[in-house]
Amino acid sequence: MSESVSEAEIAESAGRAEPPAESHAPPEPAYDPAAPAPLNLPRTPTGDAEVDARLARLADADHLATDGHVEVYEDVHRGLRDALTALDGRPGPPVPSPSYEQSRS
Repeated sequence: MSESVSEAEIAESAGRAEPPAESHAPPEPAYDPAAPAPLNLPRTPTGDAEVDARLARLADADHLATDGHVEVYEDVHRGLRDALTALDGRPGPPVPSPSYEQSRS
């Protein structure tokens, strides 16, 4: 028994397009404008270790979604406010007495 292929079947199979070859290239990552992106802003050291540490904490917001920034900003603000408040508690130079000012006139 021989198998025969008709001319119609040959013509039909010749007209079929070959499936496209699969690409092995990795898919390109989709651009997401809402994704966290570091701002890479320079932070100049102030010379005060406590203030510098608080300002360095701002870099944490670079890796968070926008809704996570508030927590970081409030924490930094609270720390800077506390540092400024602590300055008020430190003894400063003596204040001249009111009698000193009157005697100079």
